Amino acid sequence: MEMGHSYIHIPKSSFHEKVLNASNEHVISVGAGFSPEADSHLVCVQNEEGAYQTQANSMPGKTRTVTGASFVVFNGALKASSGFIAKSSIVEDGLMVQIPPETMESLRSALREQTDFHITCGKNDGGEVHENVTILWVDRTPAVNGTTVGSGVDGRALDDVHSVRLQQDAEFELNGRSIRCTEVFYQLKAPDSSLAAVLSACSAFQKEIALATCSTLTPHLAVLASSGINSFSLRISTQADMVEYQAGSGGRLLPQRYMNEMDSALIPVIHGGGASVPQTAMDMEFVFFVTHLFLKL
Repeated sequence: MEMGHSYIHIPKSSFHEKVLNASNEHVISVGAGFSPEADSHLVCVQNEEGAYQTQANSMPGKTRTVTGASFVVFNGALKASSGFIAKSSIVEDGLMVQIPPETMESLRSALREQTDFHITCGKNDGGEVHENVTILWVDRTPAVNGTTVGSGVDGRALDDVHSVRLQQDAEFELNGRSIRCTEVFYQLKAPDSSLAAVLSACSAFQKEIALATCSTLTPHLAVLASSGINSFSLRISTQADMVEYQAGSGGRLLPQRYMNEMDSALIPVIHGGGASVPQTAMDMEFVFFVTHLFLKL
């Protein structure tokens, strides 16, 4: 968000039409990723009285010019009697855009066709326009890992390997510990493979694999942590007619008892899950963390 204008960048490789099909007729809600271009970000803070307030956290020493938001909600129930052609406002740590039903129909069509869309906000009496909201489709390539990171499986360097952050749909916690998949590295083996096409095809598959792994290892979190396994990697290697996987921490494979249980969880996903197995020759490396939960006082 900038002064007088809000921009929503949607990577073409991350679009899923099920967002439109599953959403309410009058509402489309979209979660946003953290923007590296922003010098500040909206946060929602609960005060001592229990009320919630919106604040903008800024980078030290920088003037706030671009503010990031955590979500965007399009509400298509704005009535003509409101006196506005469209309205945008900050709600908690996100952006609410209220539009008439006919604009919502046009927005849905633009999203399905992956075309840019512009919404002018303000009163319909021809007065000053207060805000503009623009949806832009971008050919965004995932950031290349620029830090020194080694694979938990065998120590293989992951420098300069493309990766995507993963947002889990469920929490896996037990006895004060939790497990979460945070990132997936993609190492394509065919020079003519399209990373954007691979990411679009693998989105559902990577989520199913991450959830199956977390669910399987949740009962063992205490033992894993006591053994010094606070992070581990799961590498899935795919070919046209073959899929294999390994899991390891600190350059050593996980003990066989964990692999046996992971077999029971991963094999059904690979051979009969709701998402198709990628046919591209590549290595997908999932990074998991086992963390200690702090008690909330």
